[in-house]
Amino acid sequence: MAVMASTALLAGLSTALDQDPRHEPPPGDRLASVLVPIVDVASIVFTRRTEELPRHPGEISFPGGIRHDDDASPLDTALRETEEELGIAPSSVDVLGALPPVPTFVSRILIVPFVGVLRTGREFRPNPGEIAEVLTYPVDELMAAETQVEWRRGKGVYVGQAYEMGDHTIWGATAKILGSLLEIVRRVDA
Repeated sequence: MAVMASTALLAGLSTALDQDPRHEPPPGDRLASVLVPIVDVASIVFTRRTEELPRHPGEISFPGGIRHDDDASPLDTALRETEEELGIAPSSVDVLGALPPVPTFVSRILIVPFVGVLRTGREFRPNPGEIAEVLTYPVDELMAAETQVEWRRGKGVYVGQAYEMGDHTIWGATAKILGSLLEIVRRVDA
């Protein structure tokens, strides 16, 4: 399926996304936010975390992190973290809205994913302490790679979407967020 032209796609996404998310994590859980960056009209930016990070080392993710006390909103968290991780100023992001929140059960974090178009394109300055690599994949290729998997992971089983993209595998909360976005793209593109 070829993804529709840029203006219609972005307008459709903006209409389908939550414009005023007000999510609160359950008691004992933490709130985090990520940005799903869109570049070149229909490509999505991911990061590969460094192997030295204590949580999810080497995994593919979106820029983001845990809410700080001085973050006024979940969106502020996502934009602050995107600037820290990729060097993208908040003023360079046109935020389209938020996807449904994603709870993580092992780490007890509620993730609020925002979708935004980067006006600066691919001018990334990755933080070497956090980001090993910046990856960009066209939406069409991500749609074609989407599969449902059931993998043994430690003492548990991961059941959900996965995306094999060359040498990289997108899975877990990142895959769930991506799947949610691609579902909207399919509806908008229909």
